[in-house]
Amino acid sequence: MNITRTALALVGLLISGTALLAQDPAPSTTTPRRENRMERRADRQQQRIGQGVQSGQLTAREAARLERREAKIDRDIAKAEADGKVTKKEAVKIEKEQDRASRRIRRQKHDGQVRK
Repeated sequence: MNITRTALALVGLLISGTALLAQDPAPSTTTPRRENRMERRADRQQQRIGQGVQSGQLTAREAARLERREAKIDRDIAKAEADGKVTKKEAVKIEKEQDRASRRIRRQKHDGQVRK
């Protein structure tokens, strides 16, 4: 009796699983690759700032300025994601901001000023 119930349950799961796979997926309204790429890059740049502070390559003032820039980029990412879809235009704008921020991080870390 238990084997029969188990077999019937498995057959039911297989049928329902197959039916779900056969359905056309709903069109995606988000662009997860763009969003993930922007967020991963923001995380890496945040780590670079933290590493610069930890090593003494960034002064407190430099780090605060870079952190404010990163916070603005984070707000722009959230704003772009708010409607559920990041357009190519929004992604390009944010990528340019991240490029500028990345150059600033590098310049500040290698400008010879050290934390006292």
